[in-house]
Amino acid sequence: MSEPVHPNDIRISDAERKKLEETLRRAVDAGVLDLGEFDSRVQSIWQARTRGELAKVSADLPEIKEPGPSGGRIAMTVLTIVWLSLSGLNLIVWLLLGVTLEWFYPWWVWVLVPPGAVLGTLWACGIGRKSGGSPR
Repeated sequence: MSEPVHPNDIRISDAERKKLEETLRRAVDAGVLDLGEFDSRVQSIWQARTRGELAKVSADLPEIKEPGPSGGRIAMTVLTIVWLSLSGLNLIVWLLLGVTLEWFYPWWVWVLVPPGAVLGTLWACGIGRKSGGSPR
């Protein structure tokens, strides 16, 4: 019977390497690492063969939390939900009045279009989008 393998001597996978590389990316974004140090550590990650070697690469780094949604993102989401709700409600009222009484001027468009154009412009300008990170 063979001796059990120490946890630090277990071989690592590419998925584990990529996960640690992403952790290092977040450390650069947080200002904990500079780009030169990031580059050398990423090289060490891809040269590492065991979990012990991999652990040495990030042993001195503090825990870096995932960024949460920004205030602008939350605000834009809430405004969009409110706009859609009010537009839908006005459309339903207009349809009910049109079916029960008579069809008349589509006033609900004034609730839909101007605020929708403002929201669309803000989204197009990047307000409320995720920030940071590199495009992938």
